[in-house]
Amino acid sequence: MMSLFQGSSQTRSAFLFLFFLFSSFKPAQTEVVRSISDCADFLLNQSPPEIPNILKDEAIQDQNRYKPICQTYQNTRTFLTLYDTEEKIPVFSAIKFVQEREPGGRSKNQKWMIEPQLENESADKNMKNYNEQQGTYNHQASNSDYTNSGYSRGHVCPRSYASTQMAKTSTFTLTNVVPQVISFNSGSWEKMETCVKCFMEKFCKNNNGAIEGYVVAGAKPGDKKLNDRVNIPSMMWSAFCCYSSDKKAWLASAHWGYNIKEENKNVAKKKKKDKYLQTKTLNELYEKLGTVKEHFDVFPGTKCPLGTTVTEFYPDLDESCTCPPGAQRNTNKNRKNNNNKKKNRENKNIETKNKNKENKNWKKENKNRKKENKNKNKENKNRNKNKKRENKKKRAG
Repeated sequence: MMSLFQGSSQTRSAFLFLFFLFSSFKPAQTEVVRSISDCADFLLNQSPPEIPNILKDEAIQDQNRYKPICQTYQNTRTFLTLYDTEEKIPVFSAIKFVQEREPGGRSKNQKWMIEPQLENESADKNMKNYNEQQGTYNHQASNSDYTNSGYSRGHVCPRSYASTQMAKTSTFTLTNVVPQVISFNSGSWEKMETCVKCFMEKFCKNNNGAIEGYVVAGAKPGDKKLNDRVNIPSMMWSAFCCYSSDKKAWLASAHWGYNIKEENKNVAKKKKKDKYLQTKTLNELYEKLGTVKEHFDVFPGTKCPLGTTVTEFYPDLDESCTCPPGAQRNTNKNRKNNNNKKKNRENKNIETKNKNKENKNWKKENKNRKKENKNKNKENKNRNKNKKRENKKKRAG
């Protein structure tokens, strides 16, 4: 049989082309990446947050410890997580919030997943189901860490913020959860997540009329560990920003809450008020989590407002959105106060205007009075002068 090299020059050329093509072929980029910029589509303006001692000027300070994960499920990237492999909890997770296309609740048989590439860089890029026989992992939390712990697996990127059932399922990775006090998770934190979702669905619409918002949520490590392995956060935080074509403005707010037990409404048959996380400005969050030497910034280099919140829009949302009622009352009160202040300013301006007008008229009258007095004085002077002249003539005659 004639070999390939004994064929025509065209055949040899084709063989060489295929040889060099496949010899230079590189595998697809892994989903545990080296830089957040490799997965920046989930960040507003593709701009990574500034986290003291962790993330600065888009650079991860300790790449051996902090791993950016382009969370991938069924070969689709769904959100971003910066993961702390020592504390075994996320620093933060970020997602681009869009119109929910496939609503639906959590599957009863939903299993928790892990990130294979945190243990083996050459492993498959897709998250996979946790193997109960595996036990614990070296660089991430295991499902067994949470079993009978008294803590819930608290989502950092909420399931409800994903737009499809596939994306919702992808949030059930142990690299997206922290040990969260059960009453806090199902109490004020869940209310906050619902409120923010309601707000974004109503007000976060770009110039094309499509829902679009950016959410970044994270956890501040505490001084205790679950199973001597997984850090129990002392505090959790969340921030969002979007452009509202209806309001023709950028809108943003922040929330945080301490990872502690919350009392039930009817403790000892005494009615307790539901607890809500109060809506804060981005500046307030930055001051809370920043240090003397390093600045904290969730949306650097963007037009997100730093000193205002979205509480003024809460009265326009449905009660089922579980936004802080105090914020609504305060907003209405502030609106009333602002209207009163505006009315007082208008009245004061009218009074000032009238007073200025009176002063102007008084000055004019005073000027005319002075002019009249001057004329009178002149007349008197002329009269006296004439009288003196007449008297002089009489004496002379």
